Amino acid sequence: MDSWEAISDECKPLAHPNLGNFGLSIFILLGILVSYLPQHAKIILRRSSEGLSPWFVLLGTTSGTSAIANILVLPKSRSDIGCCDEIGGFPCAAALLGIAQVGVQWSCFFLIMLLFLVFFPRDQTTAVESSPEDENRSPYTIRQALGVVVISIVHFLVVFLVSVILLGRFPEKLQLWANILGIMATCLASIQYLPQIWTTWRLQHVYSLSIPMMLIQTPGSFVWATSLAVRLGPSGWSAWGVYIVTGCLQGVLLAMGIWFWFRDRKLQKGVTGNGVHAASEQTPLLQDERRDG
Repeated sequence: MDSWEAISDECKPLAHPNLGNFGLSIFILLGILVSYLPQHAKIILRRSSEGLSPWFVLLGTTSGTSAIANILVLPKSRSDIGCCDEIGGFPCAAALLGIAQVGVQWSCFFLIMLLFLVFFPRDQTTAVESSPEDENRSPYTIRQALGVVVISIVHFLVVFLVSVILLGRFPEKLQLWANILGIMATCLASIQYLPQIWTTWRLQHVYSLSIPMMLIQTPGSFVWATSLAVRLGPSGWSAWGVYIVTGCLQGVLLAMGIWFWFRDRKLQKGVTGNGVHAASEQTPLLQDERRDG
């Protein structure tokens, strides 16, 4: 590591990272990763992505793409990356933890998108309203699932190409592009949970949507937003504002999921206690709850 005098003024604040902030950032990074594992596991174990709205998956993936592109092109982030040559390995890693957090979040949601397609219920390609048991099943089709993946990949390629072009030819426009990406990420995140809230309310069941994931992520969104706000300051509002919005909407979905879970458990205990064997055929949601464990 160069002497203190050789470090530029803009890099000096990063040369000696606060160990408390570093520990908190590592905790958040691991928390983001761990929070998504229950969702990945539930889809794989159920071998079905039923209950997930394709619009929720699409908005979440494109919002994540916009968020990671936003933080990468922010002048503050590029300045931190440039300081790595001056401040050494550990300070560099500490300075880039905010970028790593957004990157892990994007990667985890991108995996949800892939699992959504791989385990999409193939025997349920159209909405069927012909019986009481079918009216609570997912109305989405495999064509919609494929459309989600295609649009998400196209969006990623467009954002990537525009960012590279601006970085190479018009670097003075990067702050504007970062703000556009931040607004895009915030807007997409603001409506991301609305179709999932509607889908869960319509189905009256969470199915493949993971309650443990939301239990971790709802408070985690506010902690993460605070961490990014401290790191990036007010000028980085476009990077941390999205997680405040996301946390509020996750809270609504979480409350709904917990309510349905307790309601179904109560009904299941009532059916079991009364010894009514045939009633299980009239409550397909309870059958699914028992199958999920």
